[in-house]
Formats: sequence, structure tokens, C-alpha cells
Amino acid sequence: MAKLTQSELERHLWQAADILRGHVDAGKFKDYIFALLFYRRLCDVWDEEFEVLLAETGDREEAADPDEHRFDVPPEHHWNAVRKHSTQIGQHLNNAFNALMDRNMRLQGVFGDVDFANQERFPDARLEKLLAHFEKHRLRNSDVPPDMLGDAYMFLIEQFAEGAGKKGGEFYTPRQVVKLIVECLDPQPGMSIYDPTCGSGGMLLEAVQHLKDKGQDPRSLSLYGQEKELDTWAIAQINLFLHDIDDAFIAKGDTILDPKRFEPKTGEFASGVGAYDRVLANPPFSQKVWGHEVWTNGDPYGRDEYGVPPKGYGDLAFVQHMVASLKDDGMLGVVVPHGVLFRGGAEGRIREAMLKADIIEAVIGLAPNLFYGAGIPAAILIIRKAKPSERQGKVLVINGDATFTPGKAQNHLTDANLRTLADAFHGFADIEKLARVVAVDEITANGSNLNISRYVQTGADAESVDVAAEVAKLQDLIAKRDEAEAVMFGHLKKLGYVE
Repeated sequence: MAKLTQSELERHLWQAADILRGHVDAGKFKDYIFALLFYRRLCDVWDEEFEVLLAETGDREEAADPDEHRFDVPPEHHWNAVRKHSTQIGQHLNNAFNALMDRNMRLQGVFGDVDFANQERFPDARLEKLLAHFEKHRLRNSDVPPDMLGDAYMFLIEQFAEGAGKKGGEFYTPRQVVKLIVECLDPQPGMSIYDPTCGSGGMLLEAVQHLKDKGQDPRSLSLYGQEKELDTWAIAQINLFLHDIDDAFIAKGDTILDPKRFEPKTGEFASGVGAYDRVLANPPFSQKVWGHEVWTNGDPYGRDEYGVPPKGYGDLAFVQHMVASLKDDGMLGVVVPHGVLFRGGAEGRIREAMLKADIIEAVIGLAPNLFYGAGIPAAILIIRKAKPSERQGKVLVINGDATFTPGKAQNHLTDANLRTLADAFHGFADIEKLARVVAVDEITANGSNLNISRYVQTGADAESVDVAAEVAKLQDLIAKRDEAEAVMFGHLKKLGYVE
């Protein structure tokens, strides 16, 4: 059988999506394509393993022994068995998915709430066409190696994110932004890596790729994460499995309200905050409902060391969770909206406390329109509990607003753009119109304001400096309004006017 190239594989998988497009809700049809792709892969790899074992032992029963396979695929729910049915195809697919999850502990929940049994949405003729399309190419390891299929899966995720607009940003961070964070954190063999809002798992996989690129053993990494959205959790699990990673541990649930840590002794998750060598994430921007009412009375997990974020902006709750999740010599990288750098009120006080503790190592401003559905520019905070001695009392401010490559609908970071920003971070020195090492005392004197253009102007932002200042004032006023509103409602509650 002719081997597929990477581009041929990607085109083949995207054509499968075209069969469903317009017939299934745009926000959901990716889940069906991912489920079928994974199902096809599981069955093809099982066949491949069976043939190798049969050639070695000559015993069909031994070759089919579940203990001899990465995943157990019951014969009556194999792809080939489903293909024998010409009616109720969707129900047979559902049955197969449920059987796979029942027979494989690691696959529990991985097919999410995918339901092919709706005959109006998935008439047999449409499913027949879809399954026939998937059969055009075998997906055994010998045909499509894990890295190749994993990259194709990431291609699909990116395509779906691009089509989903703002919703796409909920499960996908542009790979070059992820790569920049990983380049700055520089994970080493044997380290533990944690993403508390892991989306489709791209940041964990980029840490793996980082070691591969350096010729080091990526299997020495310990990978952990948590994801609130169950459909997105399933996408991440499939992503990791398709990349041939079986021992990553991704918890389900709300990271702020119910953080989970993996307990190796029990092999299960427990409520609590772990401790990791590297923590990296792209949390939801300025989440309005994040758990303020809980933290107001003191976070049960002690993560509010630097203060309680305002009710309408949860960004610094996620940042503080990440700080609490660091080992003493650990390091984190997190994507934040620019408002986190200069808004006043509670956020200003948290920034002041973090600067006083001297844990902020760098602020890297990114160009606008890099993220799906979010044209506003973002920044990356690099934080360490224990900075190297030569970096103590200082913050490196990097202004990357001019470091990008324009695109039609979206801007991009090329490898050269990425290298410019990563080298600036590692160099930790002044670079004209790009970077400046700023004393913490100077930032404190500026009201703990980390607005990037205050310290580094590139020329590209010269016209927007006044606009940025006005935005800072507006955000400060909004924060003060939110605080005043909270105080007012507190008084009204005491007086019995509100419950």
C-alpha cells in the first residue's frame, strides 16, 4: 500500500470533515471527526499488532489476547464488524465506542458525548459515505507513524479553531506562541510539566517536541493537566494517544474551584495543588465567573497569597494557581491579556505584591491578532519563585508588537520571529526597540504598572501610546467601579435589601 505524505494525509482527513460540514453544528462536528479518526486508528493498529503476534506464535487466540495489545478492541465492535451493517450504522458506532471505553480504563470518556444514532443528522447514506472515505487509507503505525498522525491531528485542530472564530481560542493556542513559551521555559529530561487549562493538549506536546528536537528522551517527562470542558478534555486525550503518549494524566474539572493533582500511589486524581518543575498555560481571558465569592473568604487551597482578583477578571487567579503549583526551583509561562499588566484596584495590588516578592522575571508583549477570535494583543508572563542571582530585583520587558508576519485574516510568528523573542529572553539584556531590563524599584515607582510601551517603544507602537494610556485609565475605573459595587451590595445585604 502506497505511503501517504504529510500533506496527503492532512488533505484526506480534512475531506472527511467536508462530508459532515453543513449537516452538523459547526461547534460540534469536529468531535465526530476526531472520534471516527481515533476509532479507525485503534482498529488498524490492533490488526497490525495481531498479525505480528500471529506470525510469532501461530496461535490466533494468543494473538488476540487483550494483554498483548495497547488497547483491547472487541471483535464484535471492530471497524470491520460495524462495516457489515447497512442500517442503523450510527447506533452500531455508538455501541462500539461504548464497548471500547468499557474494555479500556484509559479510554473512559475519550469519545465524549458523541452520538451518531440521530438518523436525521446522520442518515445511513451519509455515514456510509463517511466511513468509506476513512477506508481509502489504512492508518496502521507502519503506514502512518505516530508523529505523522499526531501532526495531522494538530492540523485538524488548527483548521477547526480557525473556522470556529472566538470559540476556537477556547481549545487551541497558535503553535508558535506555545513554542515560544516552551523555548523560554526550556524543560529538561526528567521534569514534570503541568498545564492547568490544557485545552487540546498542545502545550504538553510542545514540551515533548522540545526534547525530541534536542535529541533528548521525551519519555522521561511527566505530563499533567486539567481541563474544564469535557469535549475539549476528550480532544486532548485523543491528541496524546495519537502521539503515542499513554502516560499523561489529564484531570477533568474547574481548576480554580476544584484543582486536581495526580496521586501516583493510587493512580487517581485527588483535590489539591501539586508541585511541578514547569507550568505553562493559556487560561481564558478575563473570565467573569471564576470563583470570586469563594476566594473572598480565603481560597481553600491557599493560592491567594498575593491577593484576591476582582470579581469580573479571573486572570490573576489562574496566575496565582500556577505560582502555587510550582516547585521552589520551578518556572512558569502564562499568556495574559495586556490589562493584567496595568489595571488598577485589586489587580494593581496583586502586581505590587508579586513585584515585592520578586517572582516576575519577564514580560513578553506579543503582536496583535495572533490568537483566534481575539484581535487584541496579549503578553506572556515568565515567573520564578527563585530567580538566578543576576536577575534578582529586575524584570525583563520585551516588546514584540512589531515582531510578527502579517497574514490575511491573522498575524503569525515565523521561526525567525520566535527566535528573536526567545533569544531576547535568554539574553536578558537591553536591545534597542525590543527589550529592556527594568529595575523592580522603577516599576514600583510607576505604581507597579507593567504596561510594556511604558518601558520599551518599538516605533510601531508610537502612535498608540496615548491610546494605551487611555485604555489603562478606563480599566482602572472599571476595576474601581466593580470594587465599589461589591462594597455597596455588601451593605445592602447586611441591611436586608438583597439576599
